[in-house]
Amino acid sequence: MRTERWVLLSTILGSSMVFIDGSVVGVALPVMQRELHASAAQAQWVVEGYLLVLGALMLLGGAIADRYGRRRIFLAGIVIFVAASMWCGAAGGILTAIAARVAQGVGGMLMAPASLAIIAACFKGKERDRAVGIWSAFTAVTTLLSPVLGGALVTAFGWRAVFFLNAPIGALTAFAAWRHVPESRDEEEQTRRFPDVLGSTLIALALGAMVYALTAASEGGTATLTTAIVAFAGVALFAAFLFAERRTRDPIMPLGLFRSPVFSGVNLATLLLYGGLSGLFYFFPFDLIQAHGYSAARAGLAMLPFVIPLSAISRISARILTRTGPRLLLAGGTAVVVAGFALFAVLPRESYWSGVFPPVVLVGIGMGFVVAPLTTTVMNAVPQQHVGLASGINNAVSRIGGLLAIAAAGAVLWIAFNTALAPRLDAIHATSQQRAQVERQRTRLAGGTYNDPRVRAAITGAYDSAFNDVALLCAALAAAASVASYAMLGSASPRRASQPTSR
Repeated sequence: MRTERWVLLSTILGSSMVFIDGSVVGVALPVMQRELHASAAQAQWVVEGYLLVLGALMLLGGAIADRYGRRRIFLAGIVIFVAASMWCGAAGGILTAIAARVAQGVGGMLMAPASLAIIAACFKGKERDRAVGIWSAFTAVTTLLSPVLGGALVTAFGWRAVFFLNAPIGALTAFAAWRHVPESRDEEEQTRRFPDVLGSTLIALALGAMVYALTAASEGGTATLTTAIVAFAGVALFAAFLFAERRTRDPIMPLGLFRSPVFSGVNLATLLLYGGLSGLFYFFPFDLIQAHGYSAARAGLAMLPFVIPLSAISRISARILTRTGPRLLLAGGTAVVVAGFALFAVLPRESYWSGVFPPVVLVGIGMGFVVAPLTTTVMNAVPQQHVGLASGINNAVSRIGGLLAIAAAGAVLWIAFNTALAPRLDAIHATSQQRAQVERQRTRLAGGTYNDPRVRAAITGAYDSAFNDVALLCAALAAAASVASYAMLGSASPRRASQPTSR
């Protein structure tokens, strides 16, 4: 096998592990919550801890790889990621699983940016474009199909298999990279100061504090003084991050790029749209599995109609983009996503074909019109020498949007669940013993265990109703993204469409 093929194999496998573990855990999480006896907020941190590290530190990971050697950092990321995966798969409690997921995020923030940088260093000209296209296609497909594969794994072997699977994949990736990937560095990076650790630390702490405050609200902690202090600290840390980025010579996120209204607009749309998408599809498997009795495998298959139209329409939208520009595609495609989210809120999900299939397909169609124009617009909005940085910022923004939206949606779900539950318990004339049982398991939401089928029906009905409110919140976020796209992208030009990168 030629060296170039080994490079593609190793980088595709490495980045796919990172992106797959960002989405496949959503299908496994309802089962993890039940078996580890975790609250809903604790289960939420299994995803949030991973996204926090990826979103806040991925740009730092890219800078470290450019400075100290892309292959070296890529291999280090594989070792950390696989070790953390084994740790998570062997976890006996939810806190251990959360810590392992944070460690996974550290490995991922080293692997993902290094993989694309390795391709950029090993291929030139048209071969580089072709290699990036192959990398994008494979990582996108594996990421989109991961809920289906993950659901099958969880049903057949349990949730731990999702993490243990990373061991053989990581071993093959490390072997290919160690034996066949040449080392490379960014020579300009050697003349700069050490990567912007201060800015990266500040944004990580700021996001962590904000997510903590929102997650505390999802367990009824909105009125506590500690939560308020942490929320204020998060805002203050974010302000400190902006101040530090303006002062440092080599910032991790050059704020000058945001002077472009197109660059600012497309990143605002990314934050809102991917926030809505992540928020809805985080809670969707919980609703299917805990409220409607789906198995993990069936819940994963329920996502397949999202993948097919997205993949098919993305190719069409890339061609349309060269003629019309991104404004109408982004605004219109996002409006279709809004309609899909709204359908989640109004259609009863007792029947898959009438209540689940239509909104899933509609969201897939809308995203099919959005993905390629979004990536292309980001790259076209900045000078050529900043294209890689702009793409990295946009990918980080998409993860930060998901990070914050999941936390906010969790708070909405908690309030809506408790509001809907009280009248349902009254309607079945729940006894004091039954109410005490509900109270003991309230923080587990629909993940609790109840012997009386009437109490169980009240719990699942309240959760189903609360998920509808989450869908409306996500529809509002997507609607704001559509407005931002139309209002701020009027000057974006319809240049040649580039290959979309995985998020």
